[in-house]
Amino acid sequence: MTCTGNMEKRLYDKVINMITTLTPKQAGNDQQVLAMWLYDKAPGTQKIYRADVIRFLSFAGKPLSTITIGDIQAFADTLECASATKARILAAIKSLFGFAKRIGYVYFDVSAAVKLPKVKNTLSERILSESDVTRMIALEPDGRNRVMLKLLYLSGMRVSELCRLAWRDVQGDANGVYVTVFGKGGKTRTILLDKHIYKDLVFIRGNSGPDDPIFRSHKGSFLDPSQVWRIVRSAARRAGIDVDVSPHWFRHAHASHALERGCPIHLVQATLGHASVATTGRYLHARPNDSSARFLCAP
Repeated sequence: MTCTGNMEKRLYDKVINMITTLTPKQAGNDQQVLAMWLYDKAPGTQKIYRADVIRFLSFAGKPLSTITIGDIQAFADTLECASATKARILAAIKSLFGFAKRIGYVYFDVSAAVKLPKVKNTLSERILSESDVTRMIALEPDGRNRVMLKLLYLSGMRVSELCRLAWRDVQGDANGVYVTVFGKGGKTRTILLDKHIYKDLVFIRGNSGPDDPIFRSHKGSFLDPSQVWRIVRSAARRAGIDVDVSPHWFRHAHASHALERGCPIHLVQATLGHASVATTGRYLHARPNDSSARFLCAP
């Protein structure tokens, strides 16, 4: 079994058929637990985690309450994919069982003893330089898309957060622009931006009302994150960057560049909405400013 391919629909039907053969109580409870576990996650995360869990449940072929650690380990052995992908799939399974244990649905978290594979930290490879960011923004011919790229970088927000922004979420005054973001885990934070971005936002607003999306699709609704991905990748190619840049790279660039310029780490943490300063601290180690190697003479 591989981690690639578009099997989600077929596997989903198989799992639903499996669940509906259980007693009404089992079927209802399993589906409720899955729904509750996914409830407060971002739409993109929900889609990925749902596919991961469906793949696992299809392999196990039994209700959650009867799954053993052996089932999880056997499933892990079938995953023929990169370590990072394998770690993500197993992390989703561990998260589900941890949640089921916390709400008392299962007596034991059978996934607790499962170890995630070690994954190489490649964060430094996904941090754009300031000149890369500047070229991507400057060479974008579409006015709306140029503002979108600016906002991704200056705010450091996630693509899902950007796509959900409405005009009522933006307020300006003498101090700058306040953007209210409904973020990961259902948490709301407000980001203060320089007042110059407000002129750009006013330029693209037109006759939009307070509940209208800031970045609307051709049909007038909120943009899908996949559309932002396409815009970012086109901007990267236009700027001569020959790797698959994603919107999240602007978030990485925001954190790294702010810290390099001396911004206190707690401010970066608050702006990005990281639950722990340890997460923000990864950017300090991704591209260190100095090293003991610099004190040695070249052989």
